[in-house]
Amino acid sequence: MPTAKLHIALPEDVWISEVSTANPDAEFRVLAAFPAEETGVGLLEISAEDLPSVVAAMDDREDITRLDLQQASEESALVEFETTAPLLLFSVQESGLPLELPFTIVDGEAEVELTASRDRLSAFTTQLQTFGMDFDVEYVREMVNSESLLTQRQRELLHTAVEEGYYDTPRECSLTELAEEAGVAKSTASETLHRVEEKIVKEYVDG
Repeated sequence: MPTAKLHIALPEDVWISEVSTANPDAEFRVLAAFPAEETGVGLLEISAEDLPSVVAAMDDREDITRLDLQQASEESALVEFETTAPLLLFSVQESGLPLELPFTIVDGEAEVELTASRDRLSAFTTQLQTFGMDFDVEYVREMVNSESLLTQRQRELLHTAVEEGYYDTPRECSLTELAEEAGVAKSTASETLHRVEEKIVKEYVDG
């Protein structure tokens, strides 16, 4: 199942976009988010140089219907809020895609990571466009189960090679020393590692 990392430009007229753009040094870390009736409720960890003004800017917004300051220090605050404009949350609901938390919002841009089928990822990006959110895809990677990729014998030799420093730069262990440590012939170690490297490299390139 693929994992995708997206950078989503939030609409300029939405509260989180306006507040974060007006305070580009601030980081809004979304710790929790869930839907209520026609609204969304969230828990934010905010880090900023001028923290009081950031929280005040949130409190002044008409699309923030409730704001509770849970705790605060000089550099960060934990805020629970309710908003009538939880566009990311609505996009997730419409696509049936679970939103992975936490994710961050800085200067009007959300950075999110999602793991889902390609069909659901496609549905999510379609919903982003429906709600007027542009996005860039940093990567899409296929999650691979190493147990299905390599045999047990291959995994054991690979782990031994890493532990002994065979893949370090400079190399801390020769092929002969590795074979002795693993209790196999040098030719067997060489052939096994070659097969391991071939599988891993091809999987990486295909992914």
